Amino acid sequence: MTLSVTVNGRSMAVAAAPETPLLWVLRDELGLTGTKFGCGVASCGACTVHVDGQAVRSCQVTVGEVWGDVTTIEGLGAQGLAPLQEAWIRHQVAQCGYCQSGQIMQAADLLAVNPDPSDAEIDDAMGGNLCRCGTYSAIRAAIHDAARALREGGAG
Repeated sequence: MTLSVTVNGRSMAVAAAPETPLLWVLRDELGLTGTKFGCGVASCGACTVHVDGQAVRSCQVTVGEVWGDVTTIEGLGAQGLAPLQEAWIRHQVAQCGYCQSGQIMQAADLLAVNPDPSDAEIDDAMGGNLCRCGTYSAIRAAIHDAARALREGGAG
């Protein structure tokens, strides 16, 4: 079956059954491997992408359920590094790096609704994204840094 989905601003036809998890369509059909498989049950956050601007776990959303445009980590930085990506680099957040695309996509969702989050608000919003390397304090610092940059005039 051929379905149409808009990913990172481009309408794409994919040969997938409607019940195929969005994660596998992104990775296997479209070659967008920045979104990672972690647990398959929406517990780790490694597969986080945006659908219609909302952070979702792509392992649990089927391609047939997609209700709007999909943005992956590749689309977040399509016009150059996003402020969050720059902050991640400045704060040397990534250790193994496996969870980082999901972390950044979740943080982007947070900053879209809360441009000046407190530590507690960051912890609450990021609580469903696991980092086995334990870089949580660096993640929090990078989010504060990116929030400041965005408030001072940087674009998303």
